[in-house]
Amino acid sequence: MEWFDDAIVLSVRPHGESSAIVEVLSHGHGRHLGLVRGGASRRAKPALQSGNLLHLNWRARLNEHLGNFTIELARARAGDMLESREALAGLNAFCAVVSAAMPEREAHEQVFDAGNILLDAMQEGRFAHWGALYVRFEAGLLDALGFGLDLSRCAASGVVDNLVYVSPRTGRAVSREAGEPYKERLLKLPGFLLGSQNVTPDPVEVAAGLRLTGHFLLERVLQPHGKQMPTARILLDSLGARES
Repeated sequence: MEWFDDAIVLSVRPHGESSAIVEVLSHGHGRHLGLVRGGASRRAKPALQSGNLLHLNWRARLNEHLGNFTIELARARAGDMLESREALAGLNAFCAVVSAAMPEREAHEQVFDAGNILLDAMQEGRFAHWGALYVRFEAGLLDALGFGLDLSRCAASGVVDNLVYVSPRTGRAVSREAGEPYKERLLKLPGFLLGSQNVTPDPVEVAAGLRLTGHFLLERVLQPHGKQMPTARILLDSLGARES
C-alpha cells in the first residue's frame, strides 16, 4: 500500500532511539499517523514541527498497519509561530482540536484546506486578524463532521433577519425578538458567521464565537466519545476573553 499527499503536522512523539510517530492532517487521507525513521534526528526535527506543511509518502504492507512516512518540508511555519504568544496559542488549539475531534483516516479535504488558510493567517498576523477565521474553521469542522449549525433562519419564527442567538440545544439560530425572554440561556451569534464583511470583527464577537463553537464541539463531538475539551482550546478561550 502506498500514497502521496500534502499534510499538516499535528503532533510528534518519540519512538525508540531515533524514530518518531507523527500525526498529521492530510489533504486526501484525513488525520493519519505514521512512523518516520530517523524522525528524532537533528536533520528531521525542524521539519517535524506542529503547523508545518509536508509532502508525504506513506507506505505499509497492509492498509490497517501504522506504516512509514517519508517526508519533505513544503512550508515551514513553526519558527515564526513560536515567536508569537498569540500564534502559538492558536496553533496549539488547532492541533489539539483536530486531533481530538477528527476520526482517523477519514478524508475531509475542505477541513485541510481551511486549516492551511488559518495557519497562514496565524503566521502572518495577530489574534485580532485571525480570531474570527479560527471560529469559522471550527464551525466548518462541525459541519464536516455532521454537526453543522443551522444559521439560515430563526428556529422559533422562521424569520431570516436580526439573528443574534443560537439555541445551545439545537444549534439553530434565534432572532432577537424571539430570543429576548430567554437570552440568558442562549448563546450569542456573532455577525461574522452570517457573512458579515467586517474586515476586523469586534473582539467581543470573536470571544462569543469561540464560546459558540466550543460548546458544540464539546457537546456533540467530544463528550459522546468520552473526551473533554483540550486544555489548549480552553487557553484560546482565555485569550479571546482578554482581547475582548
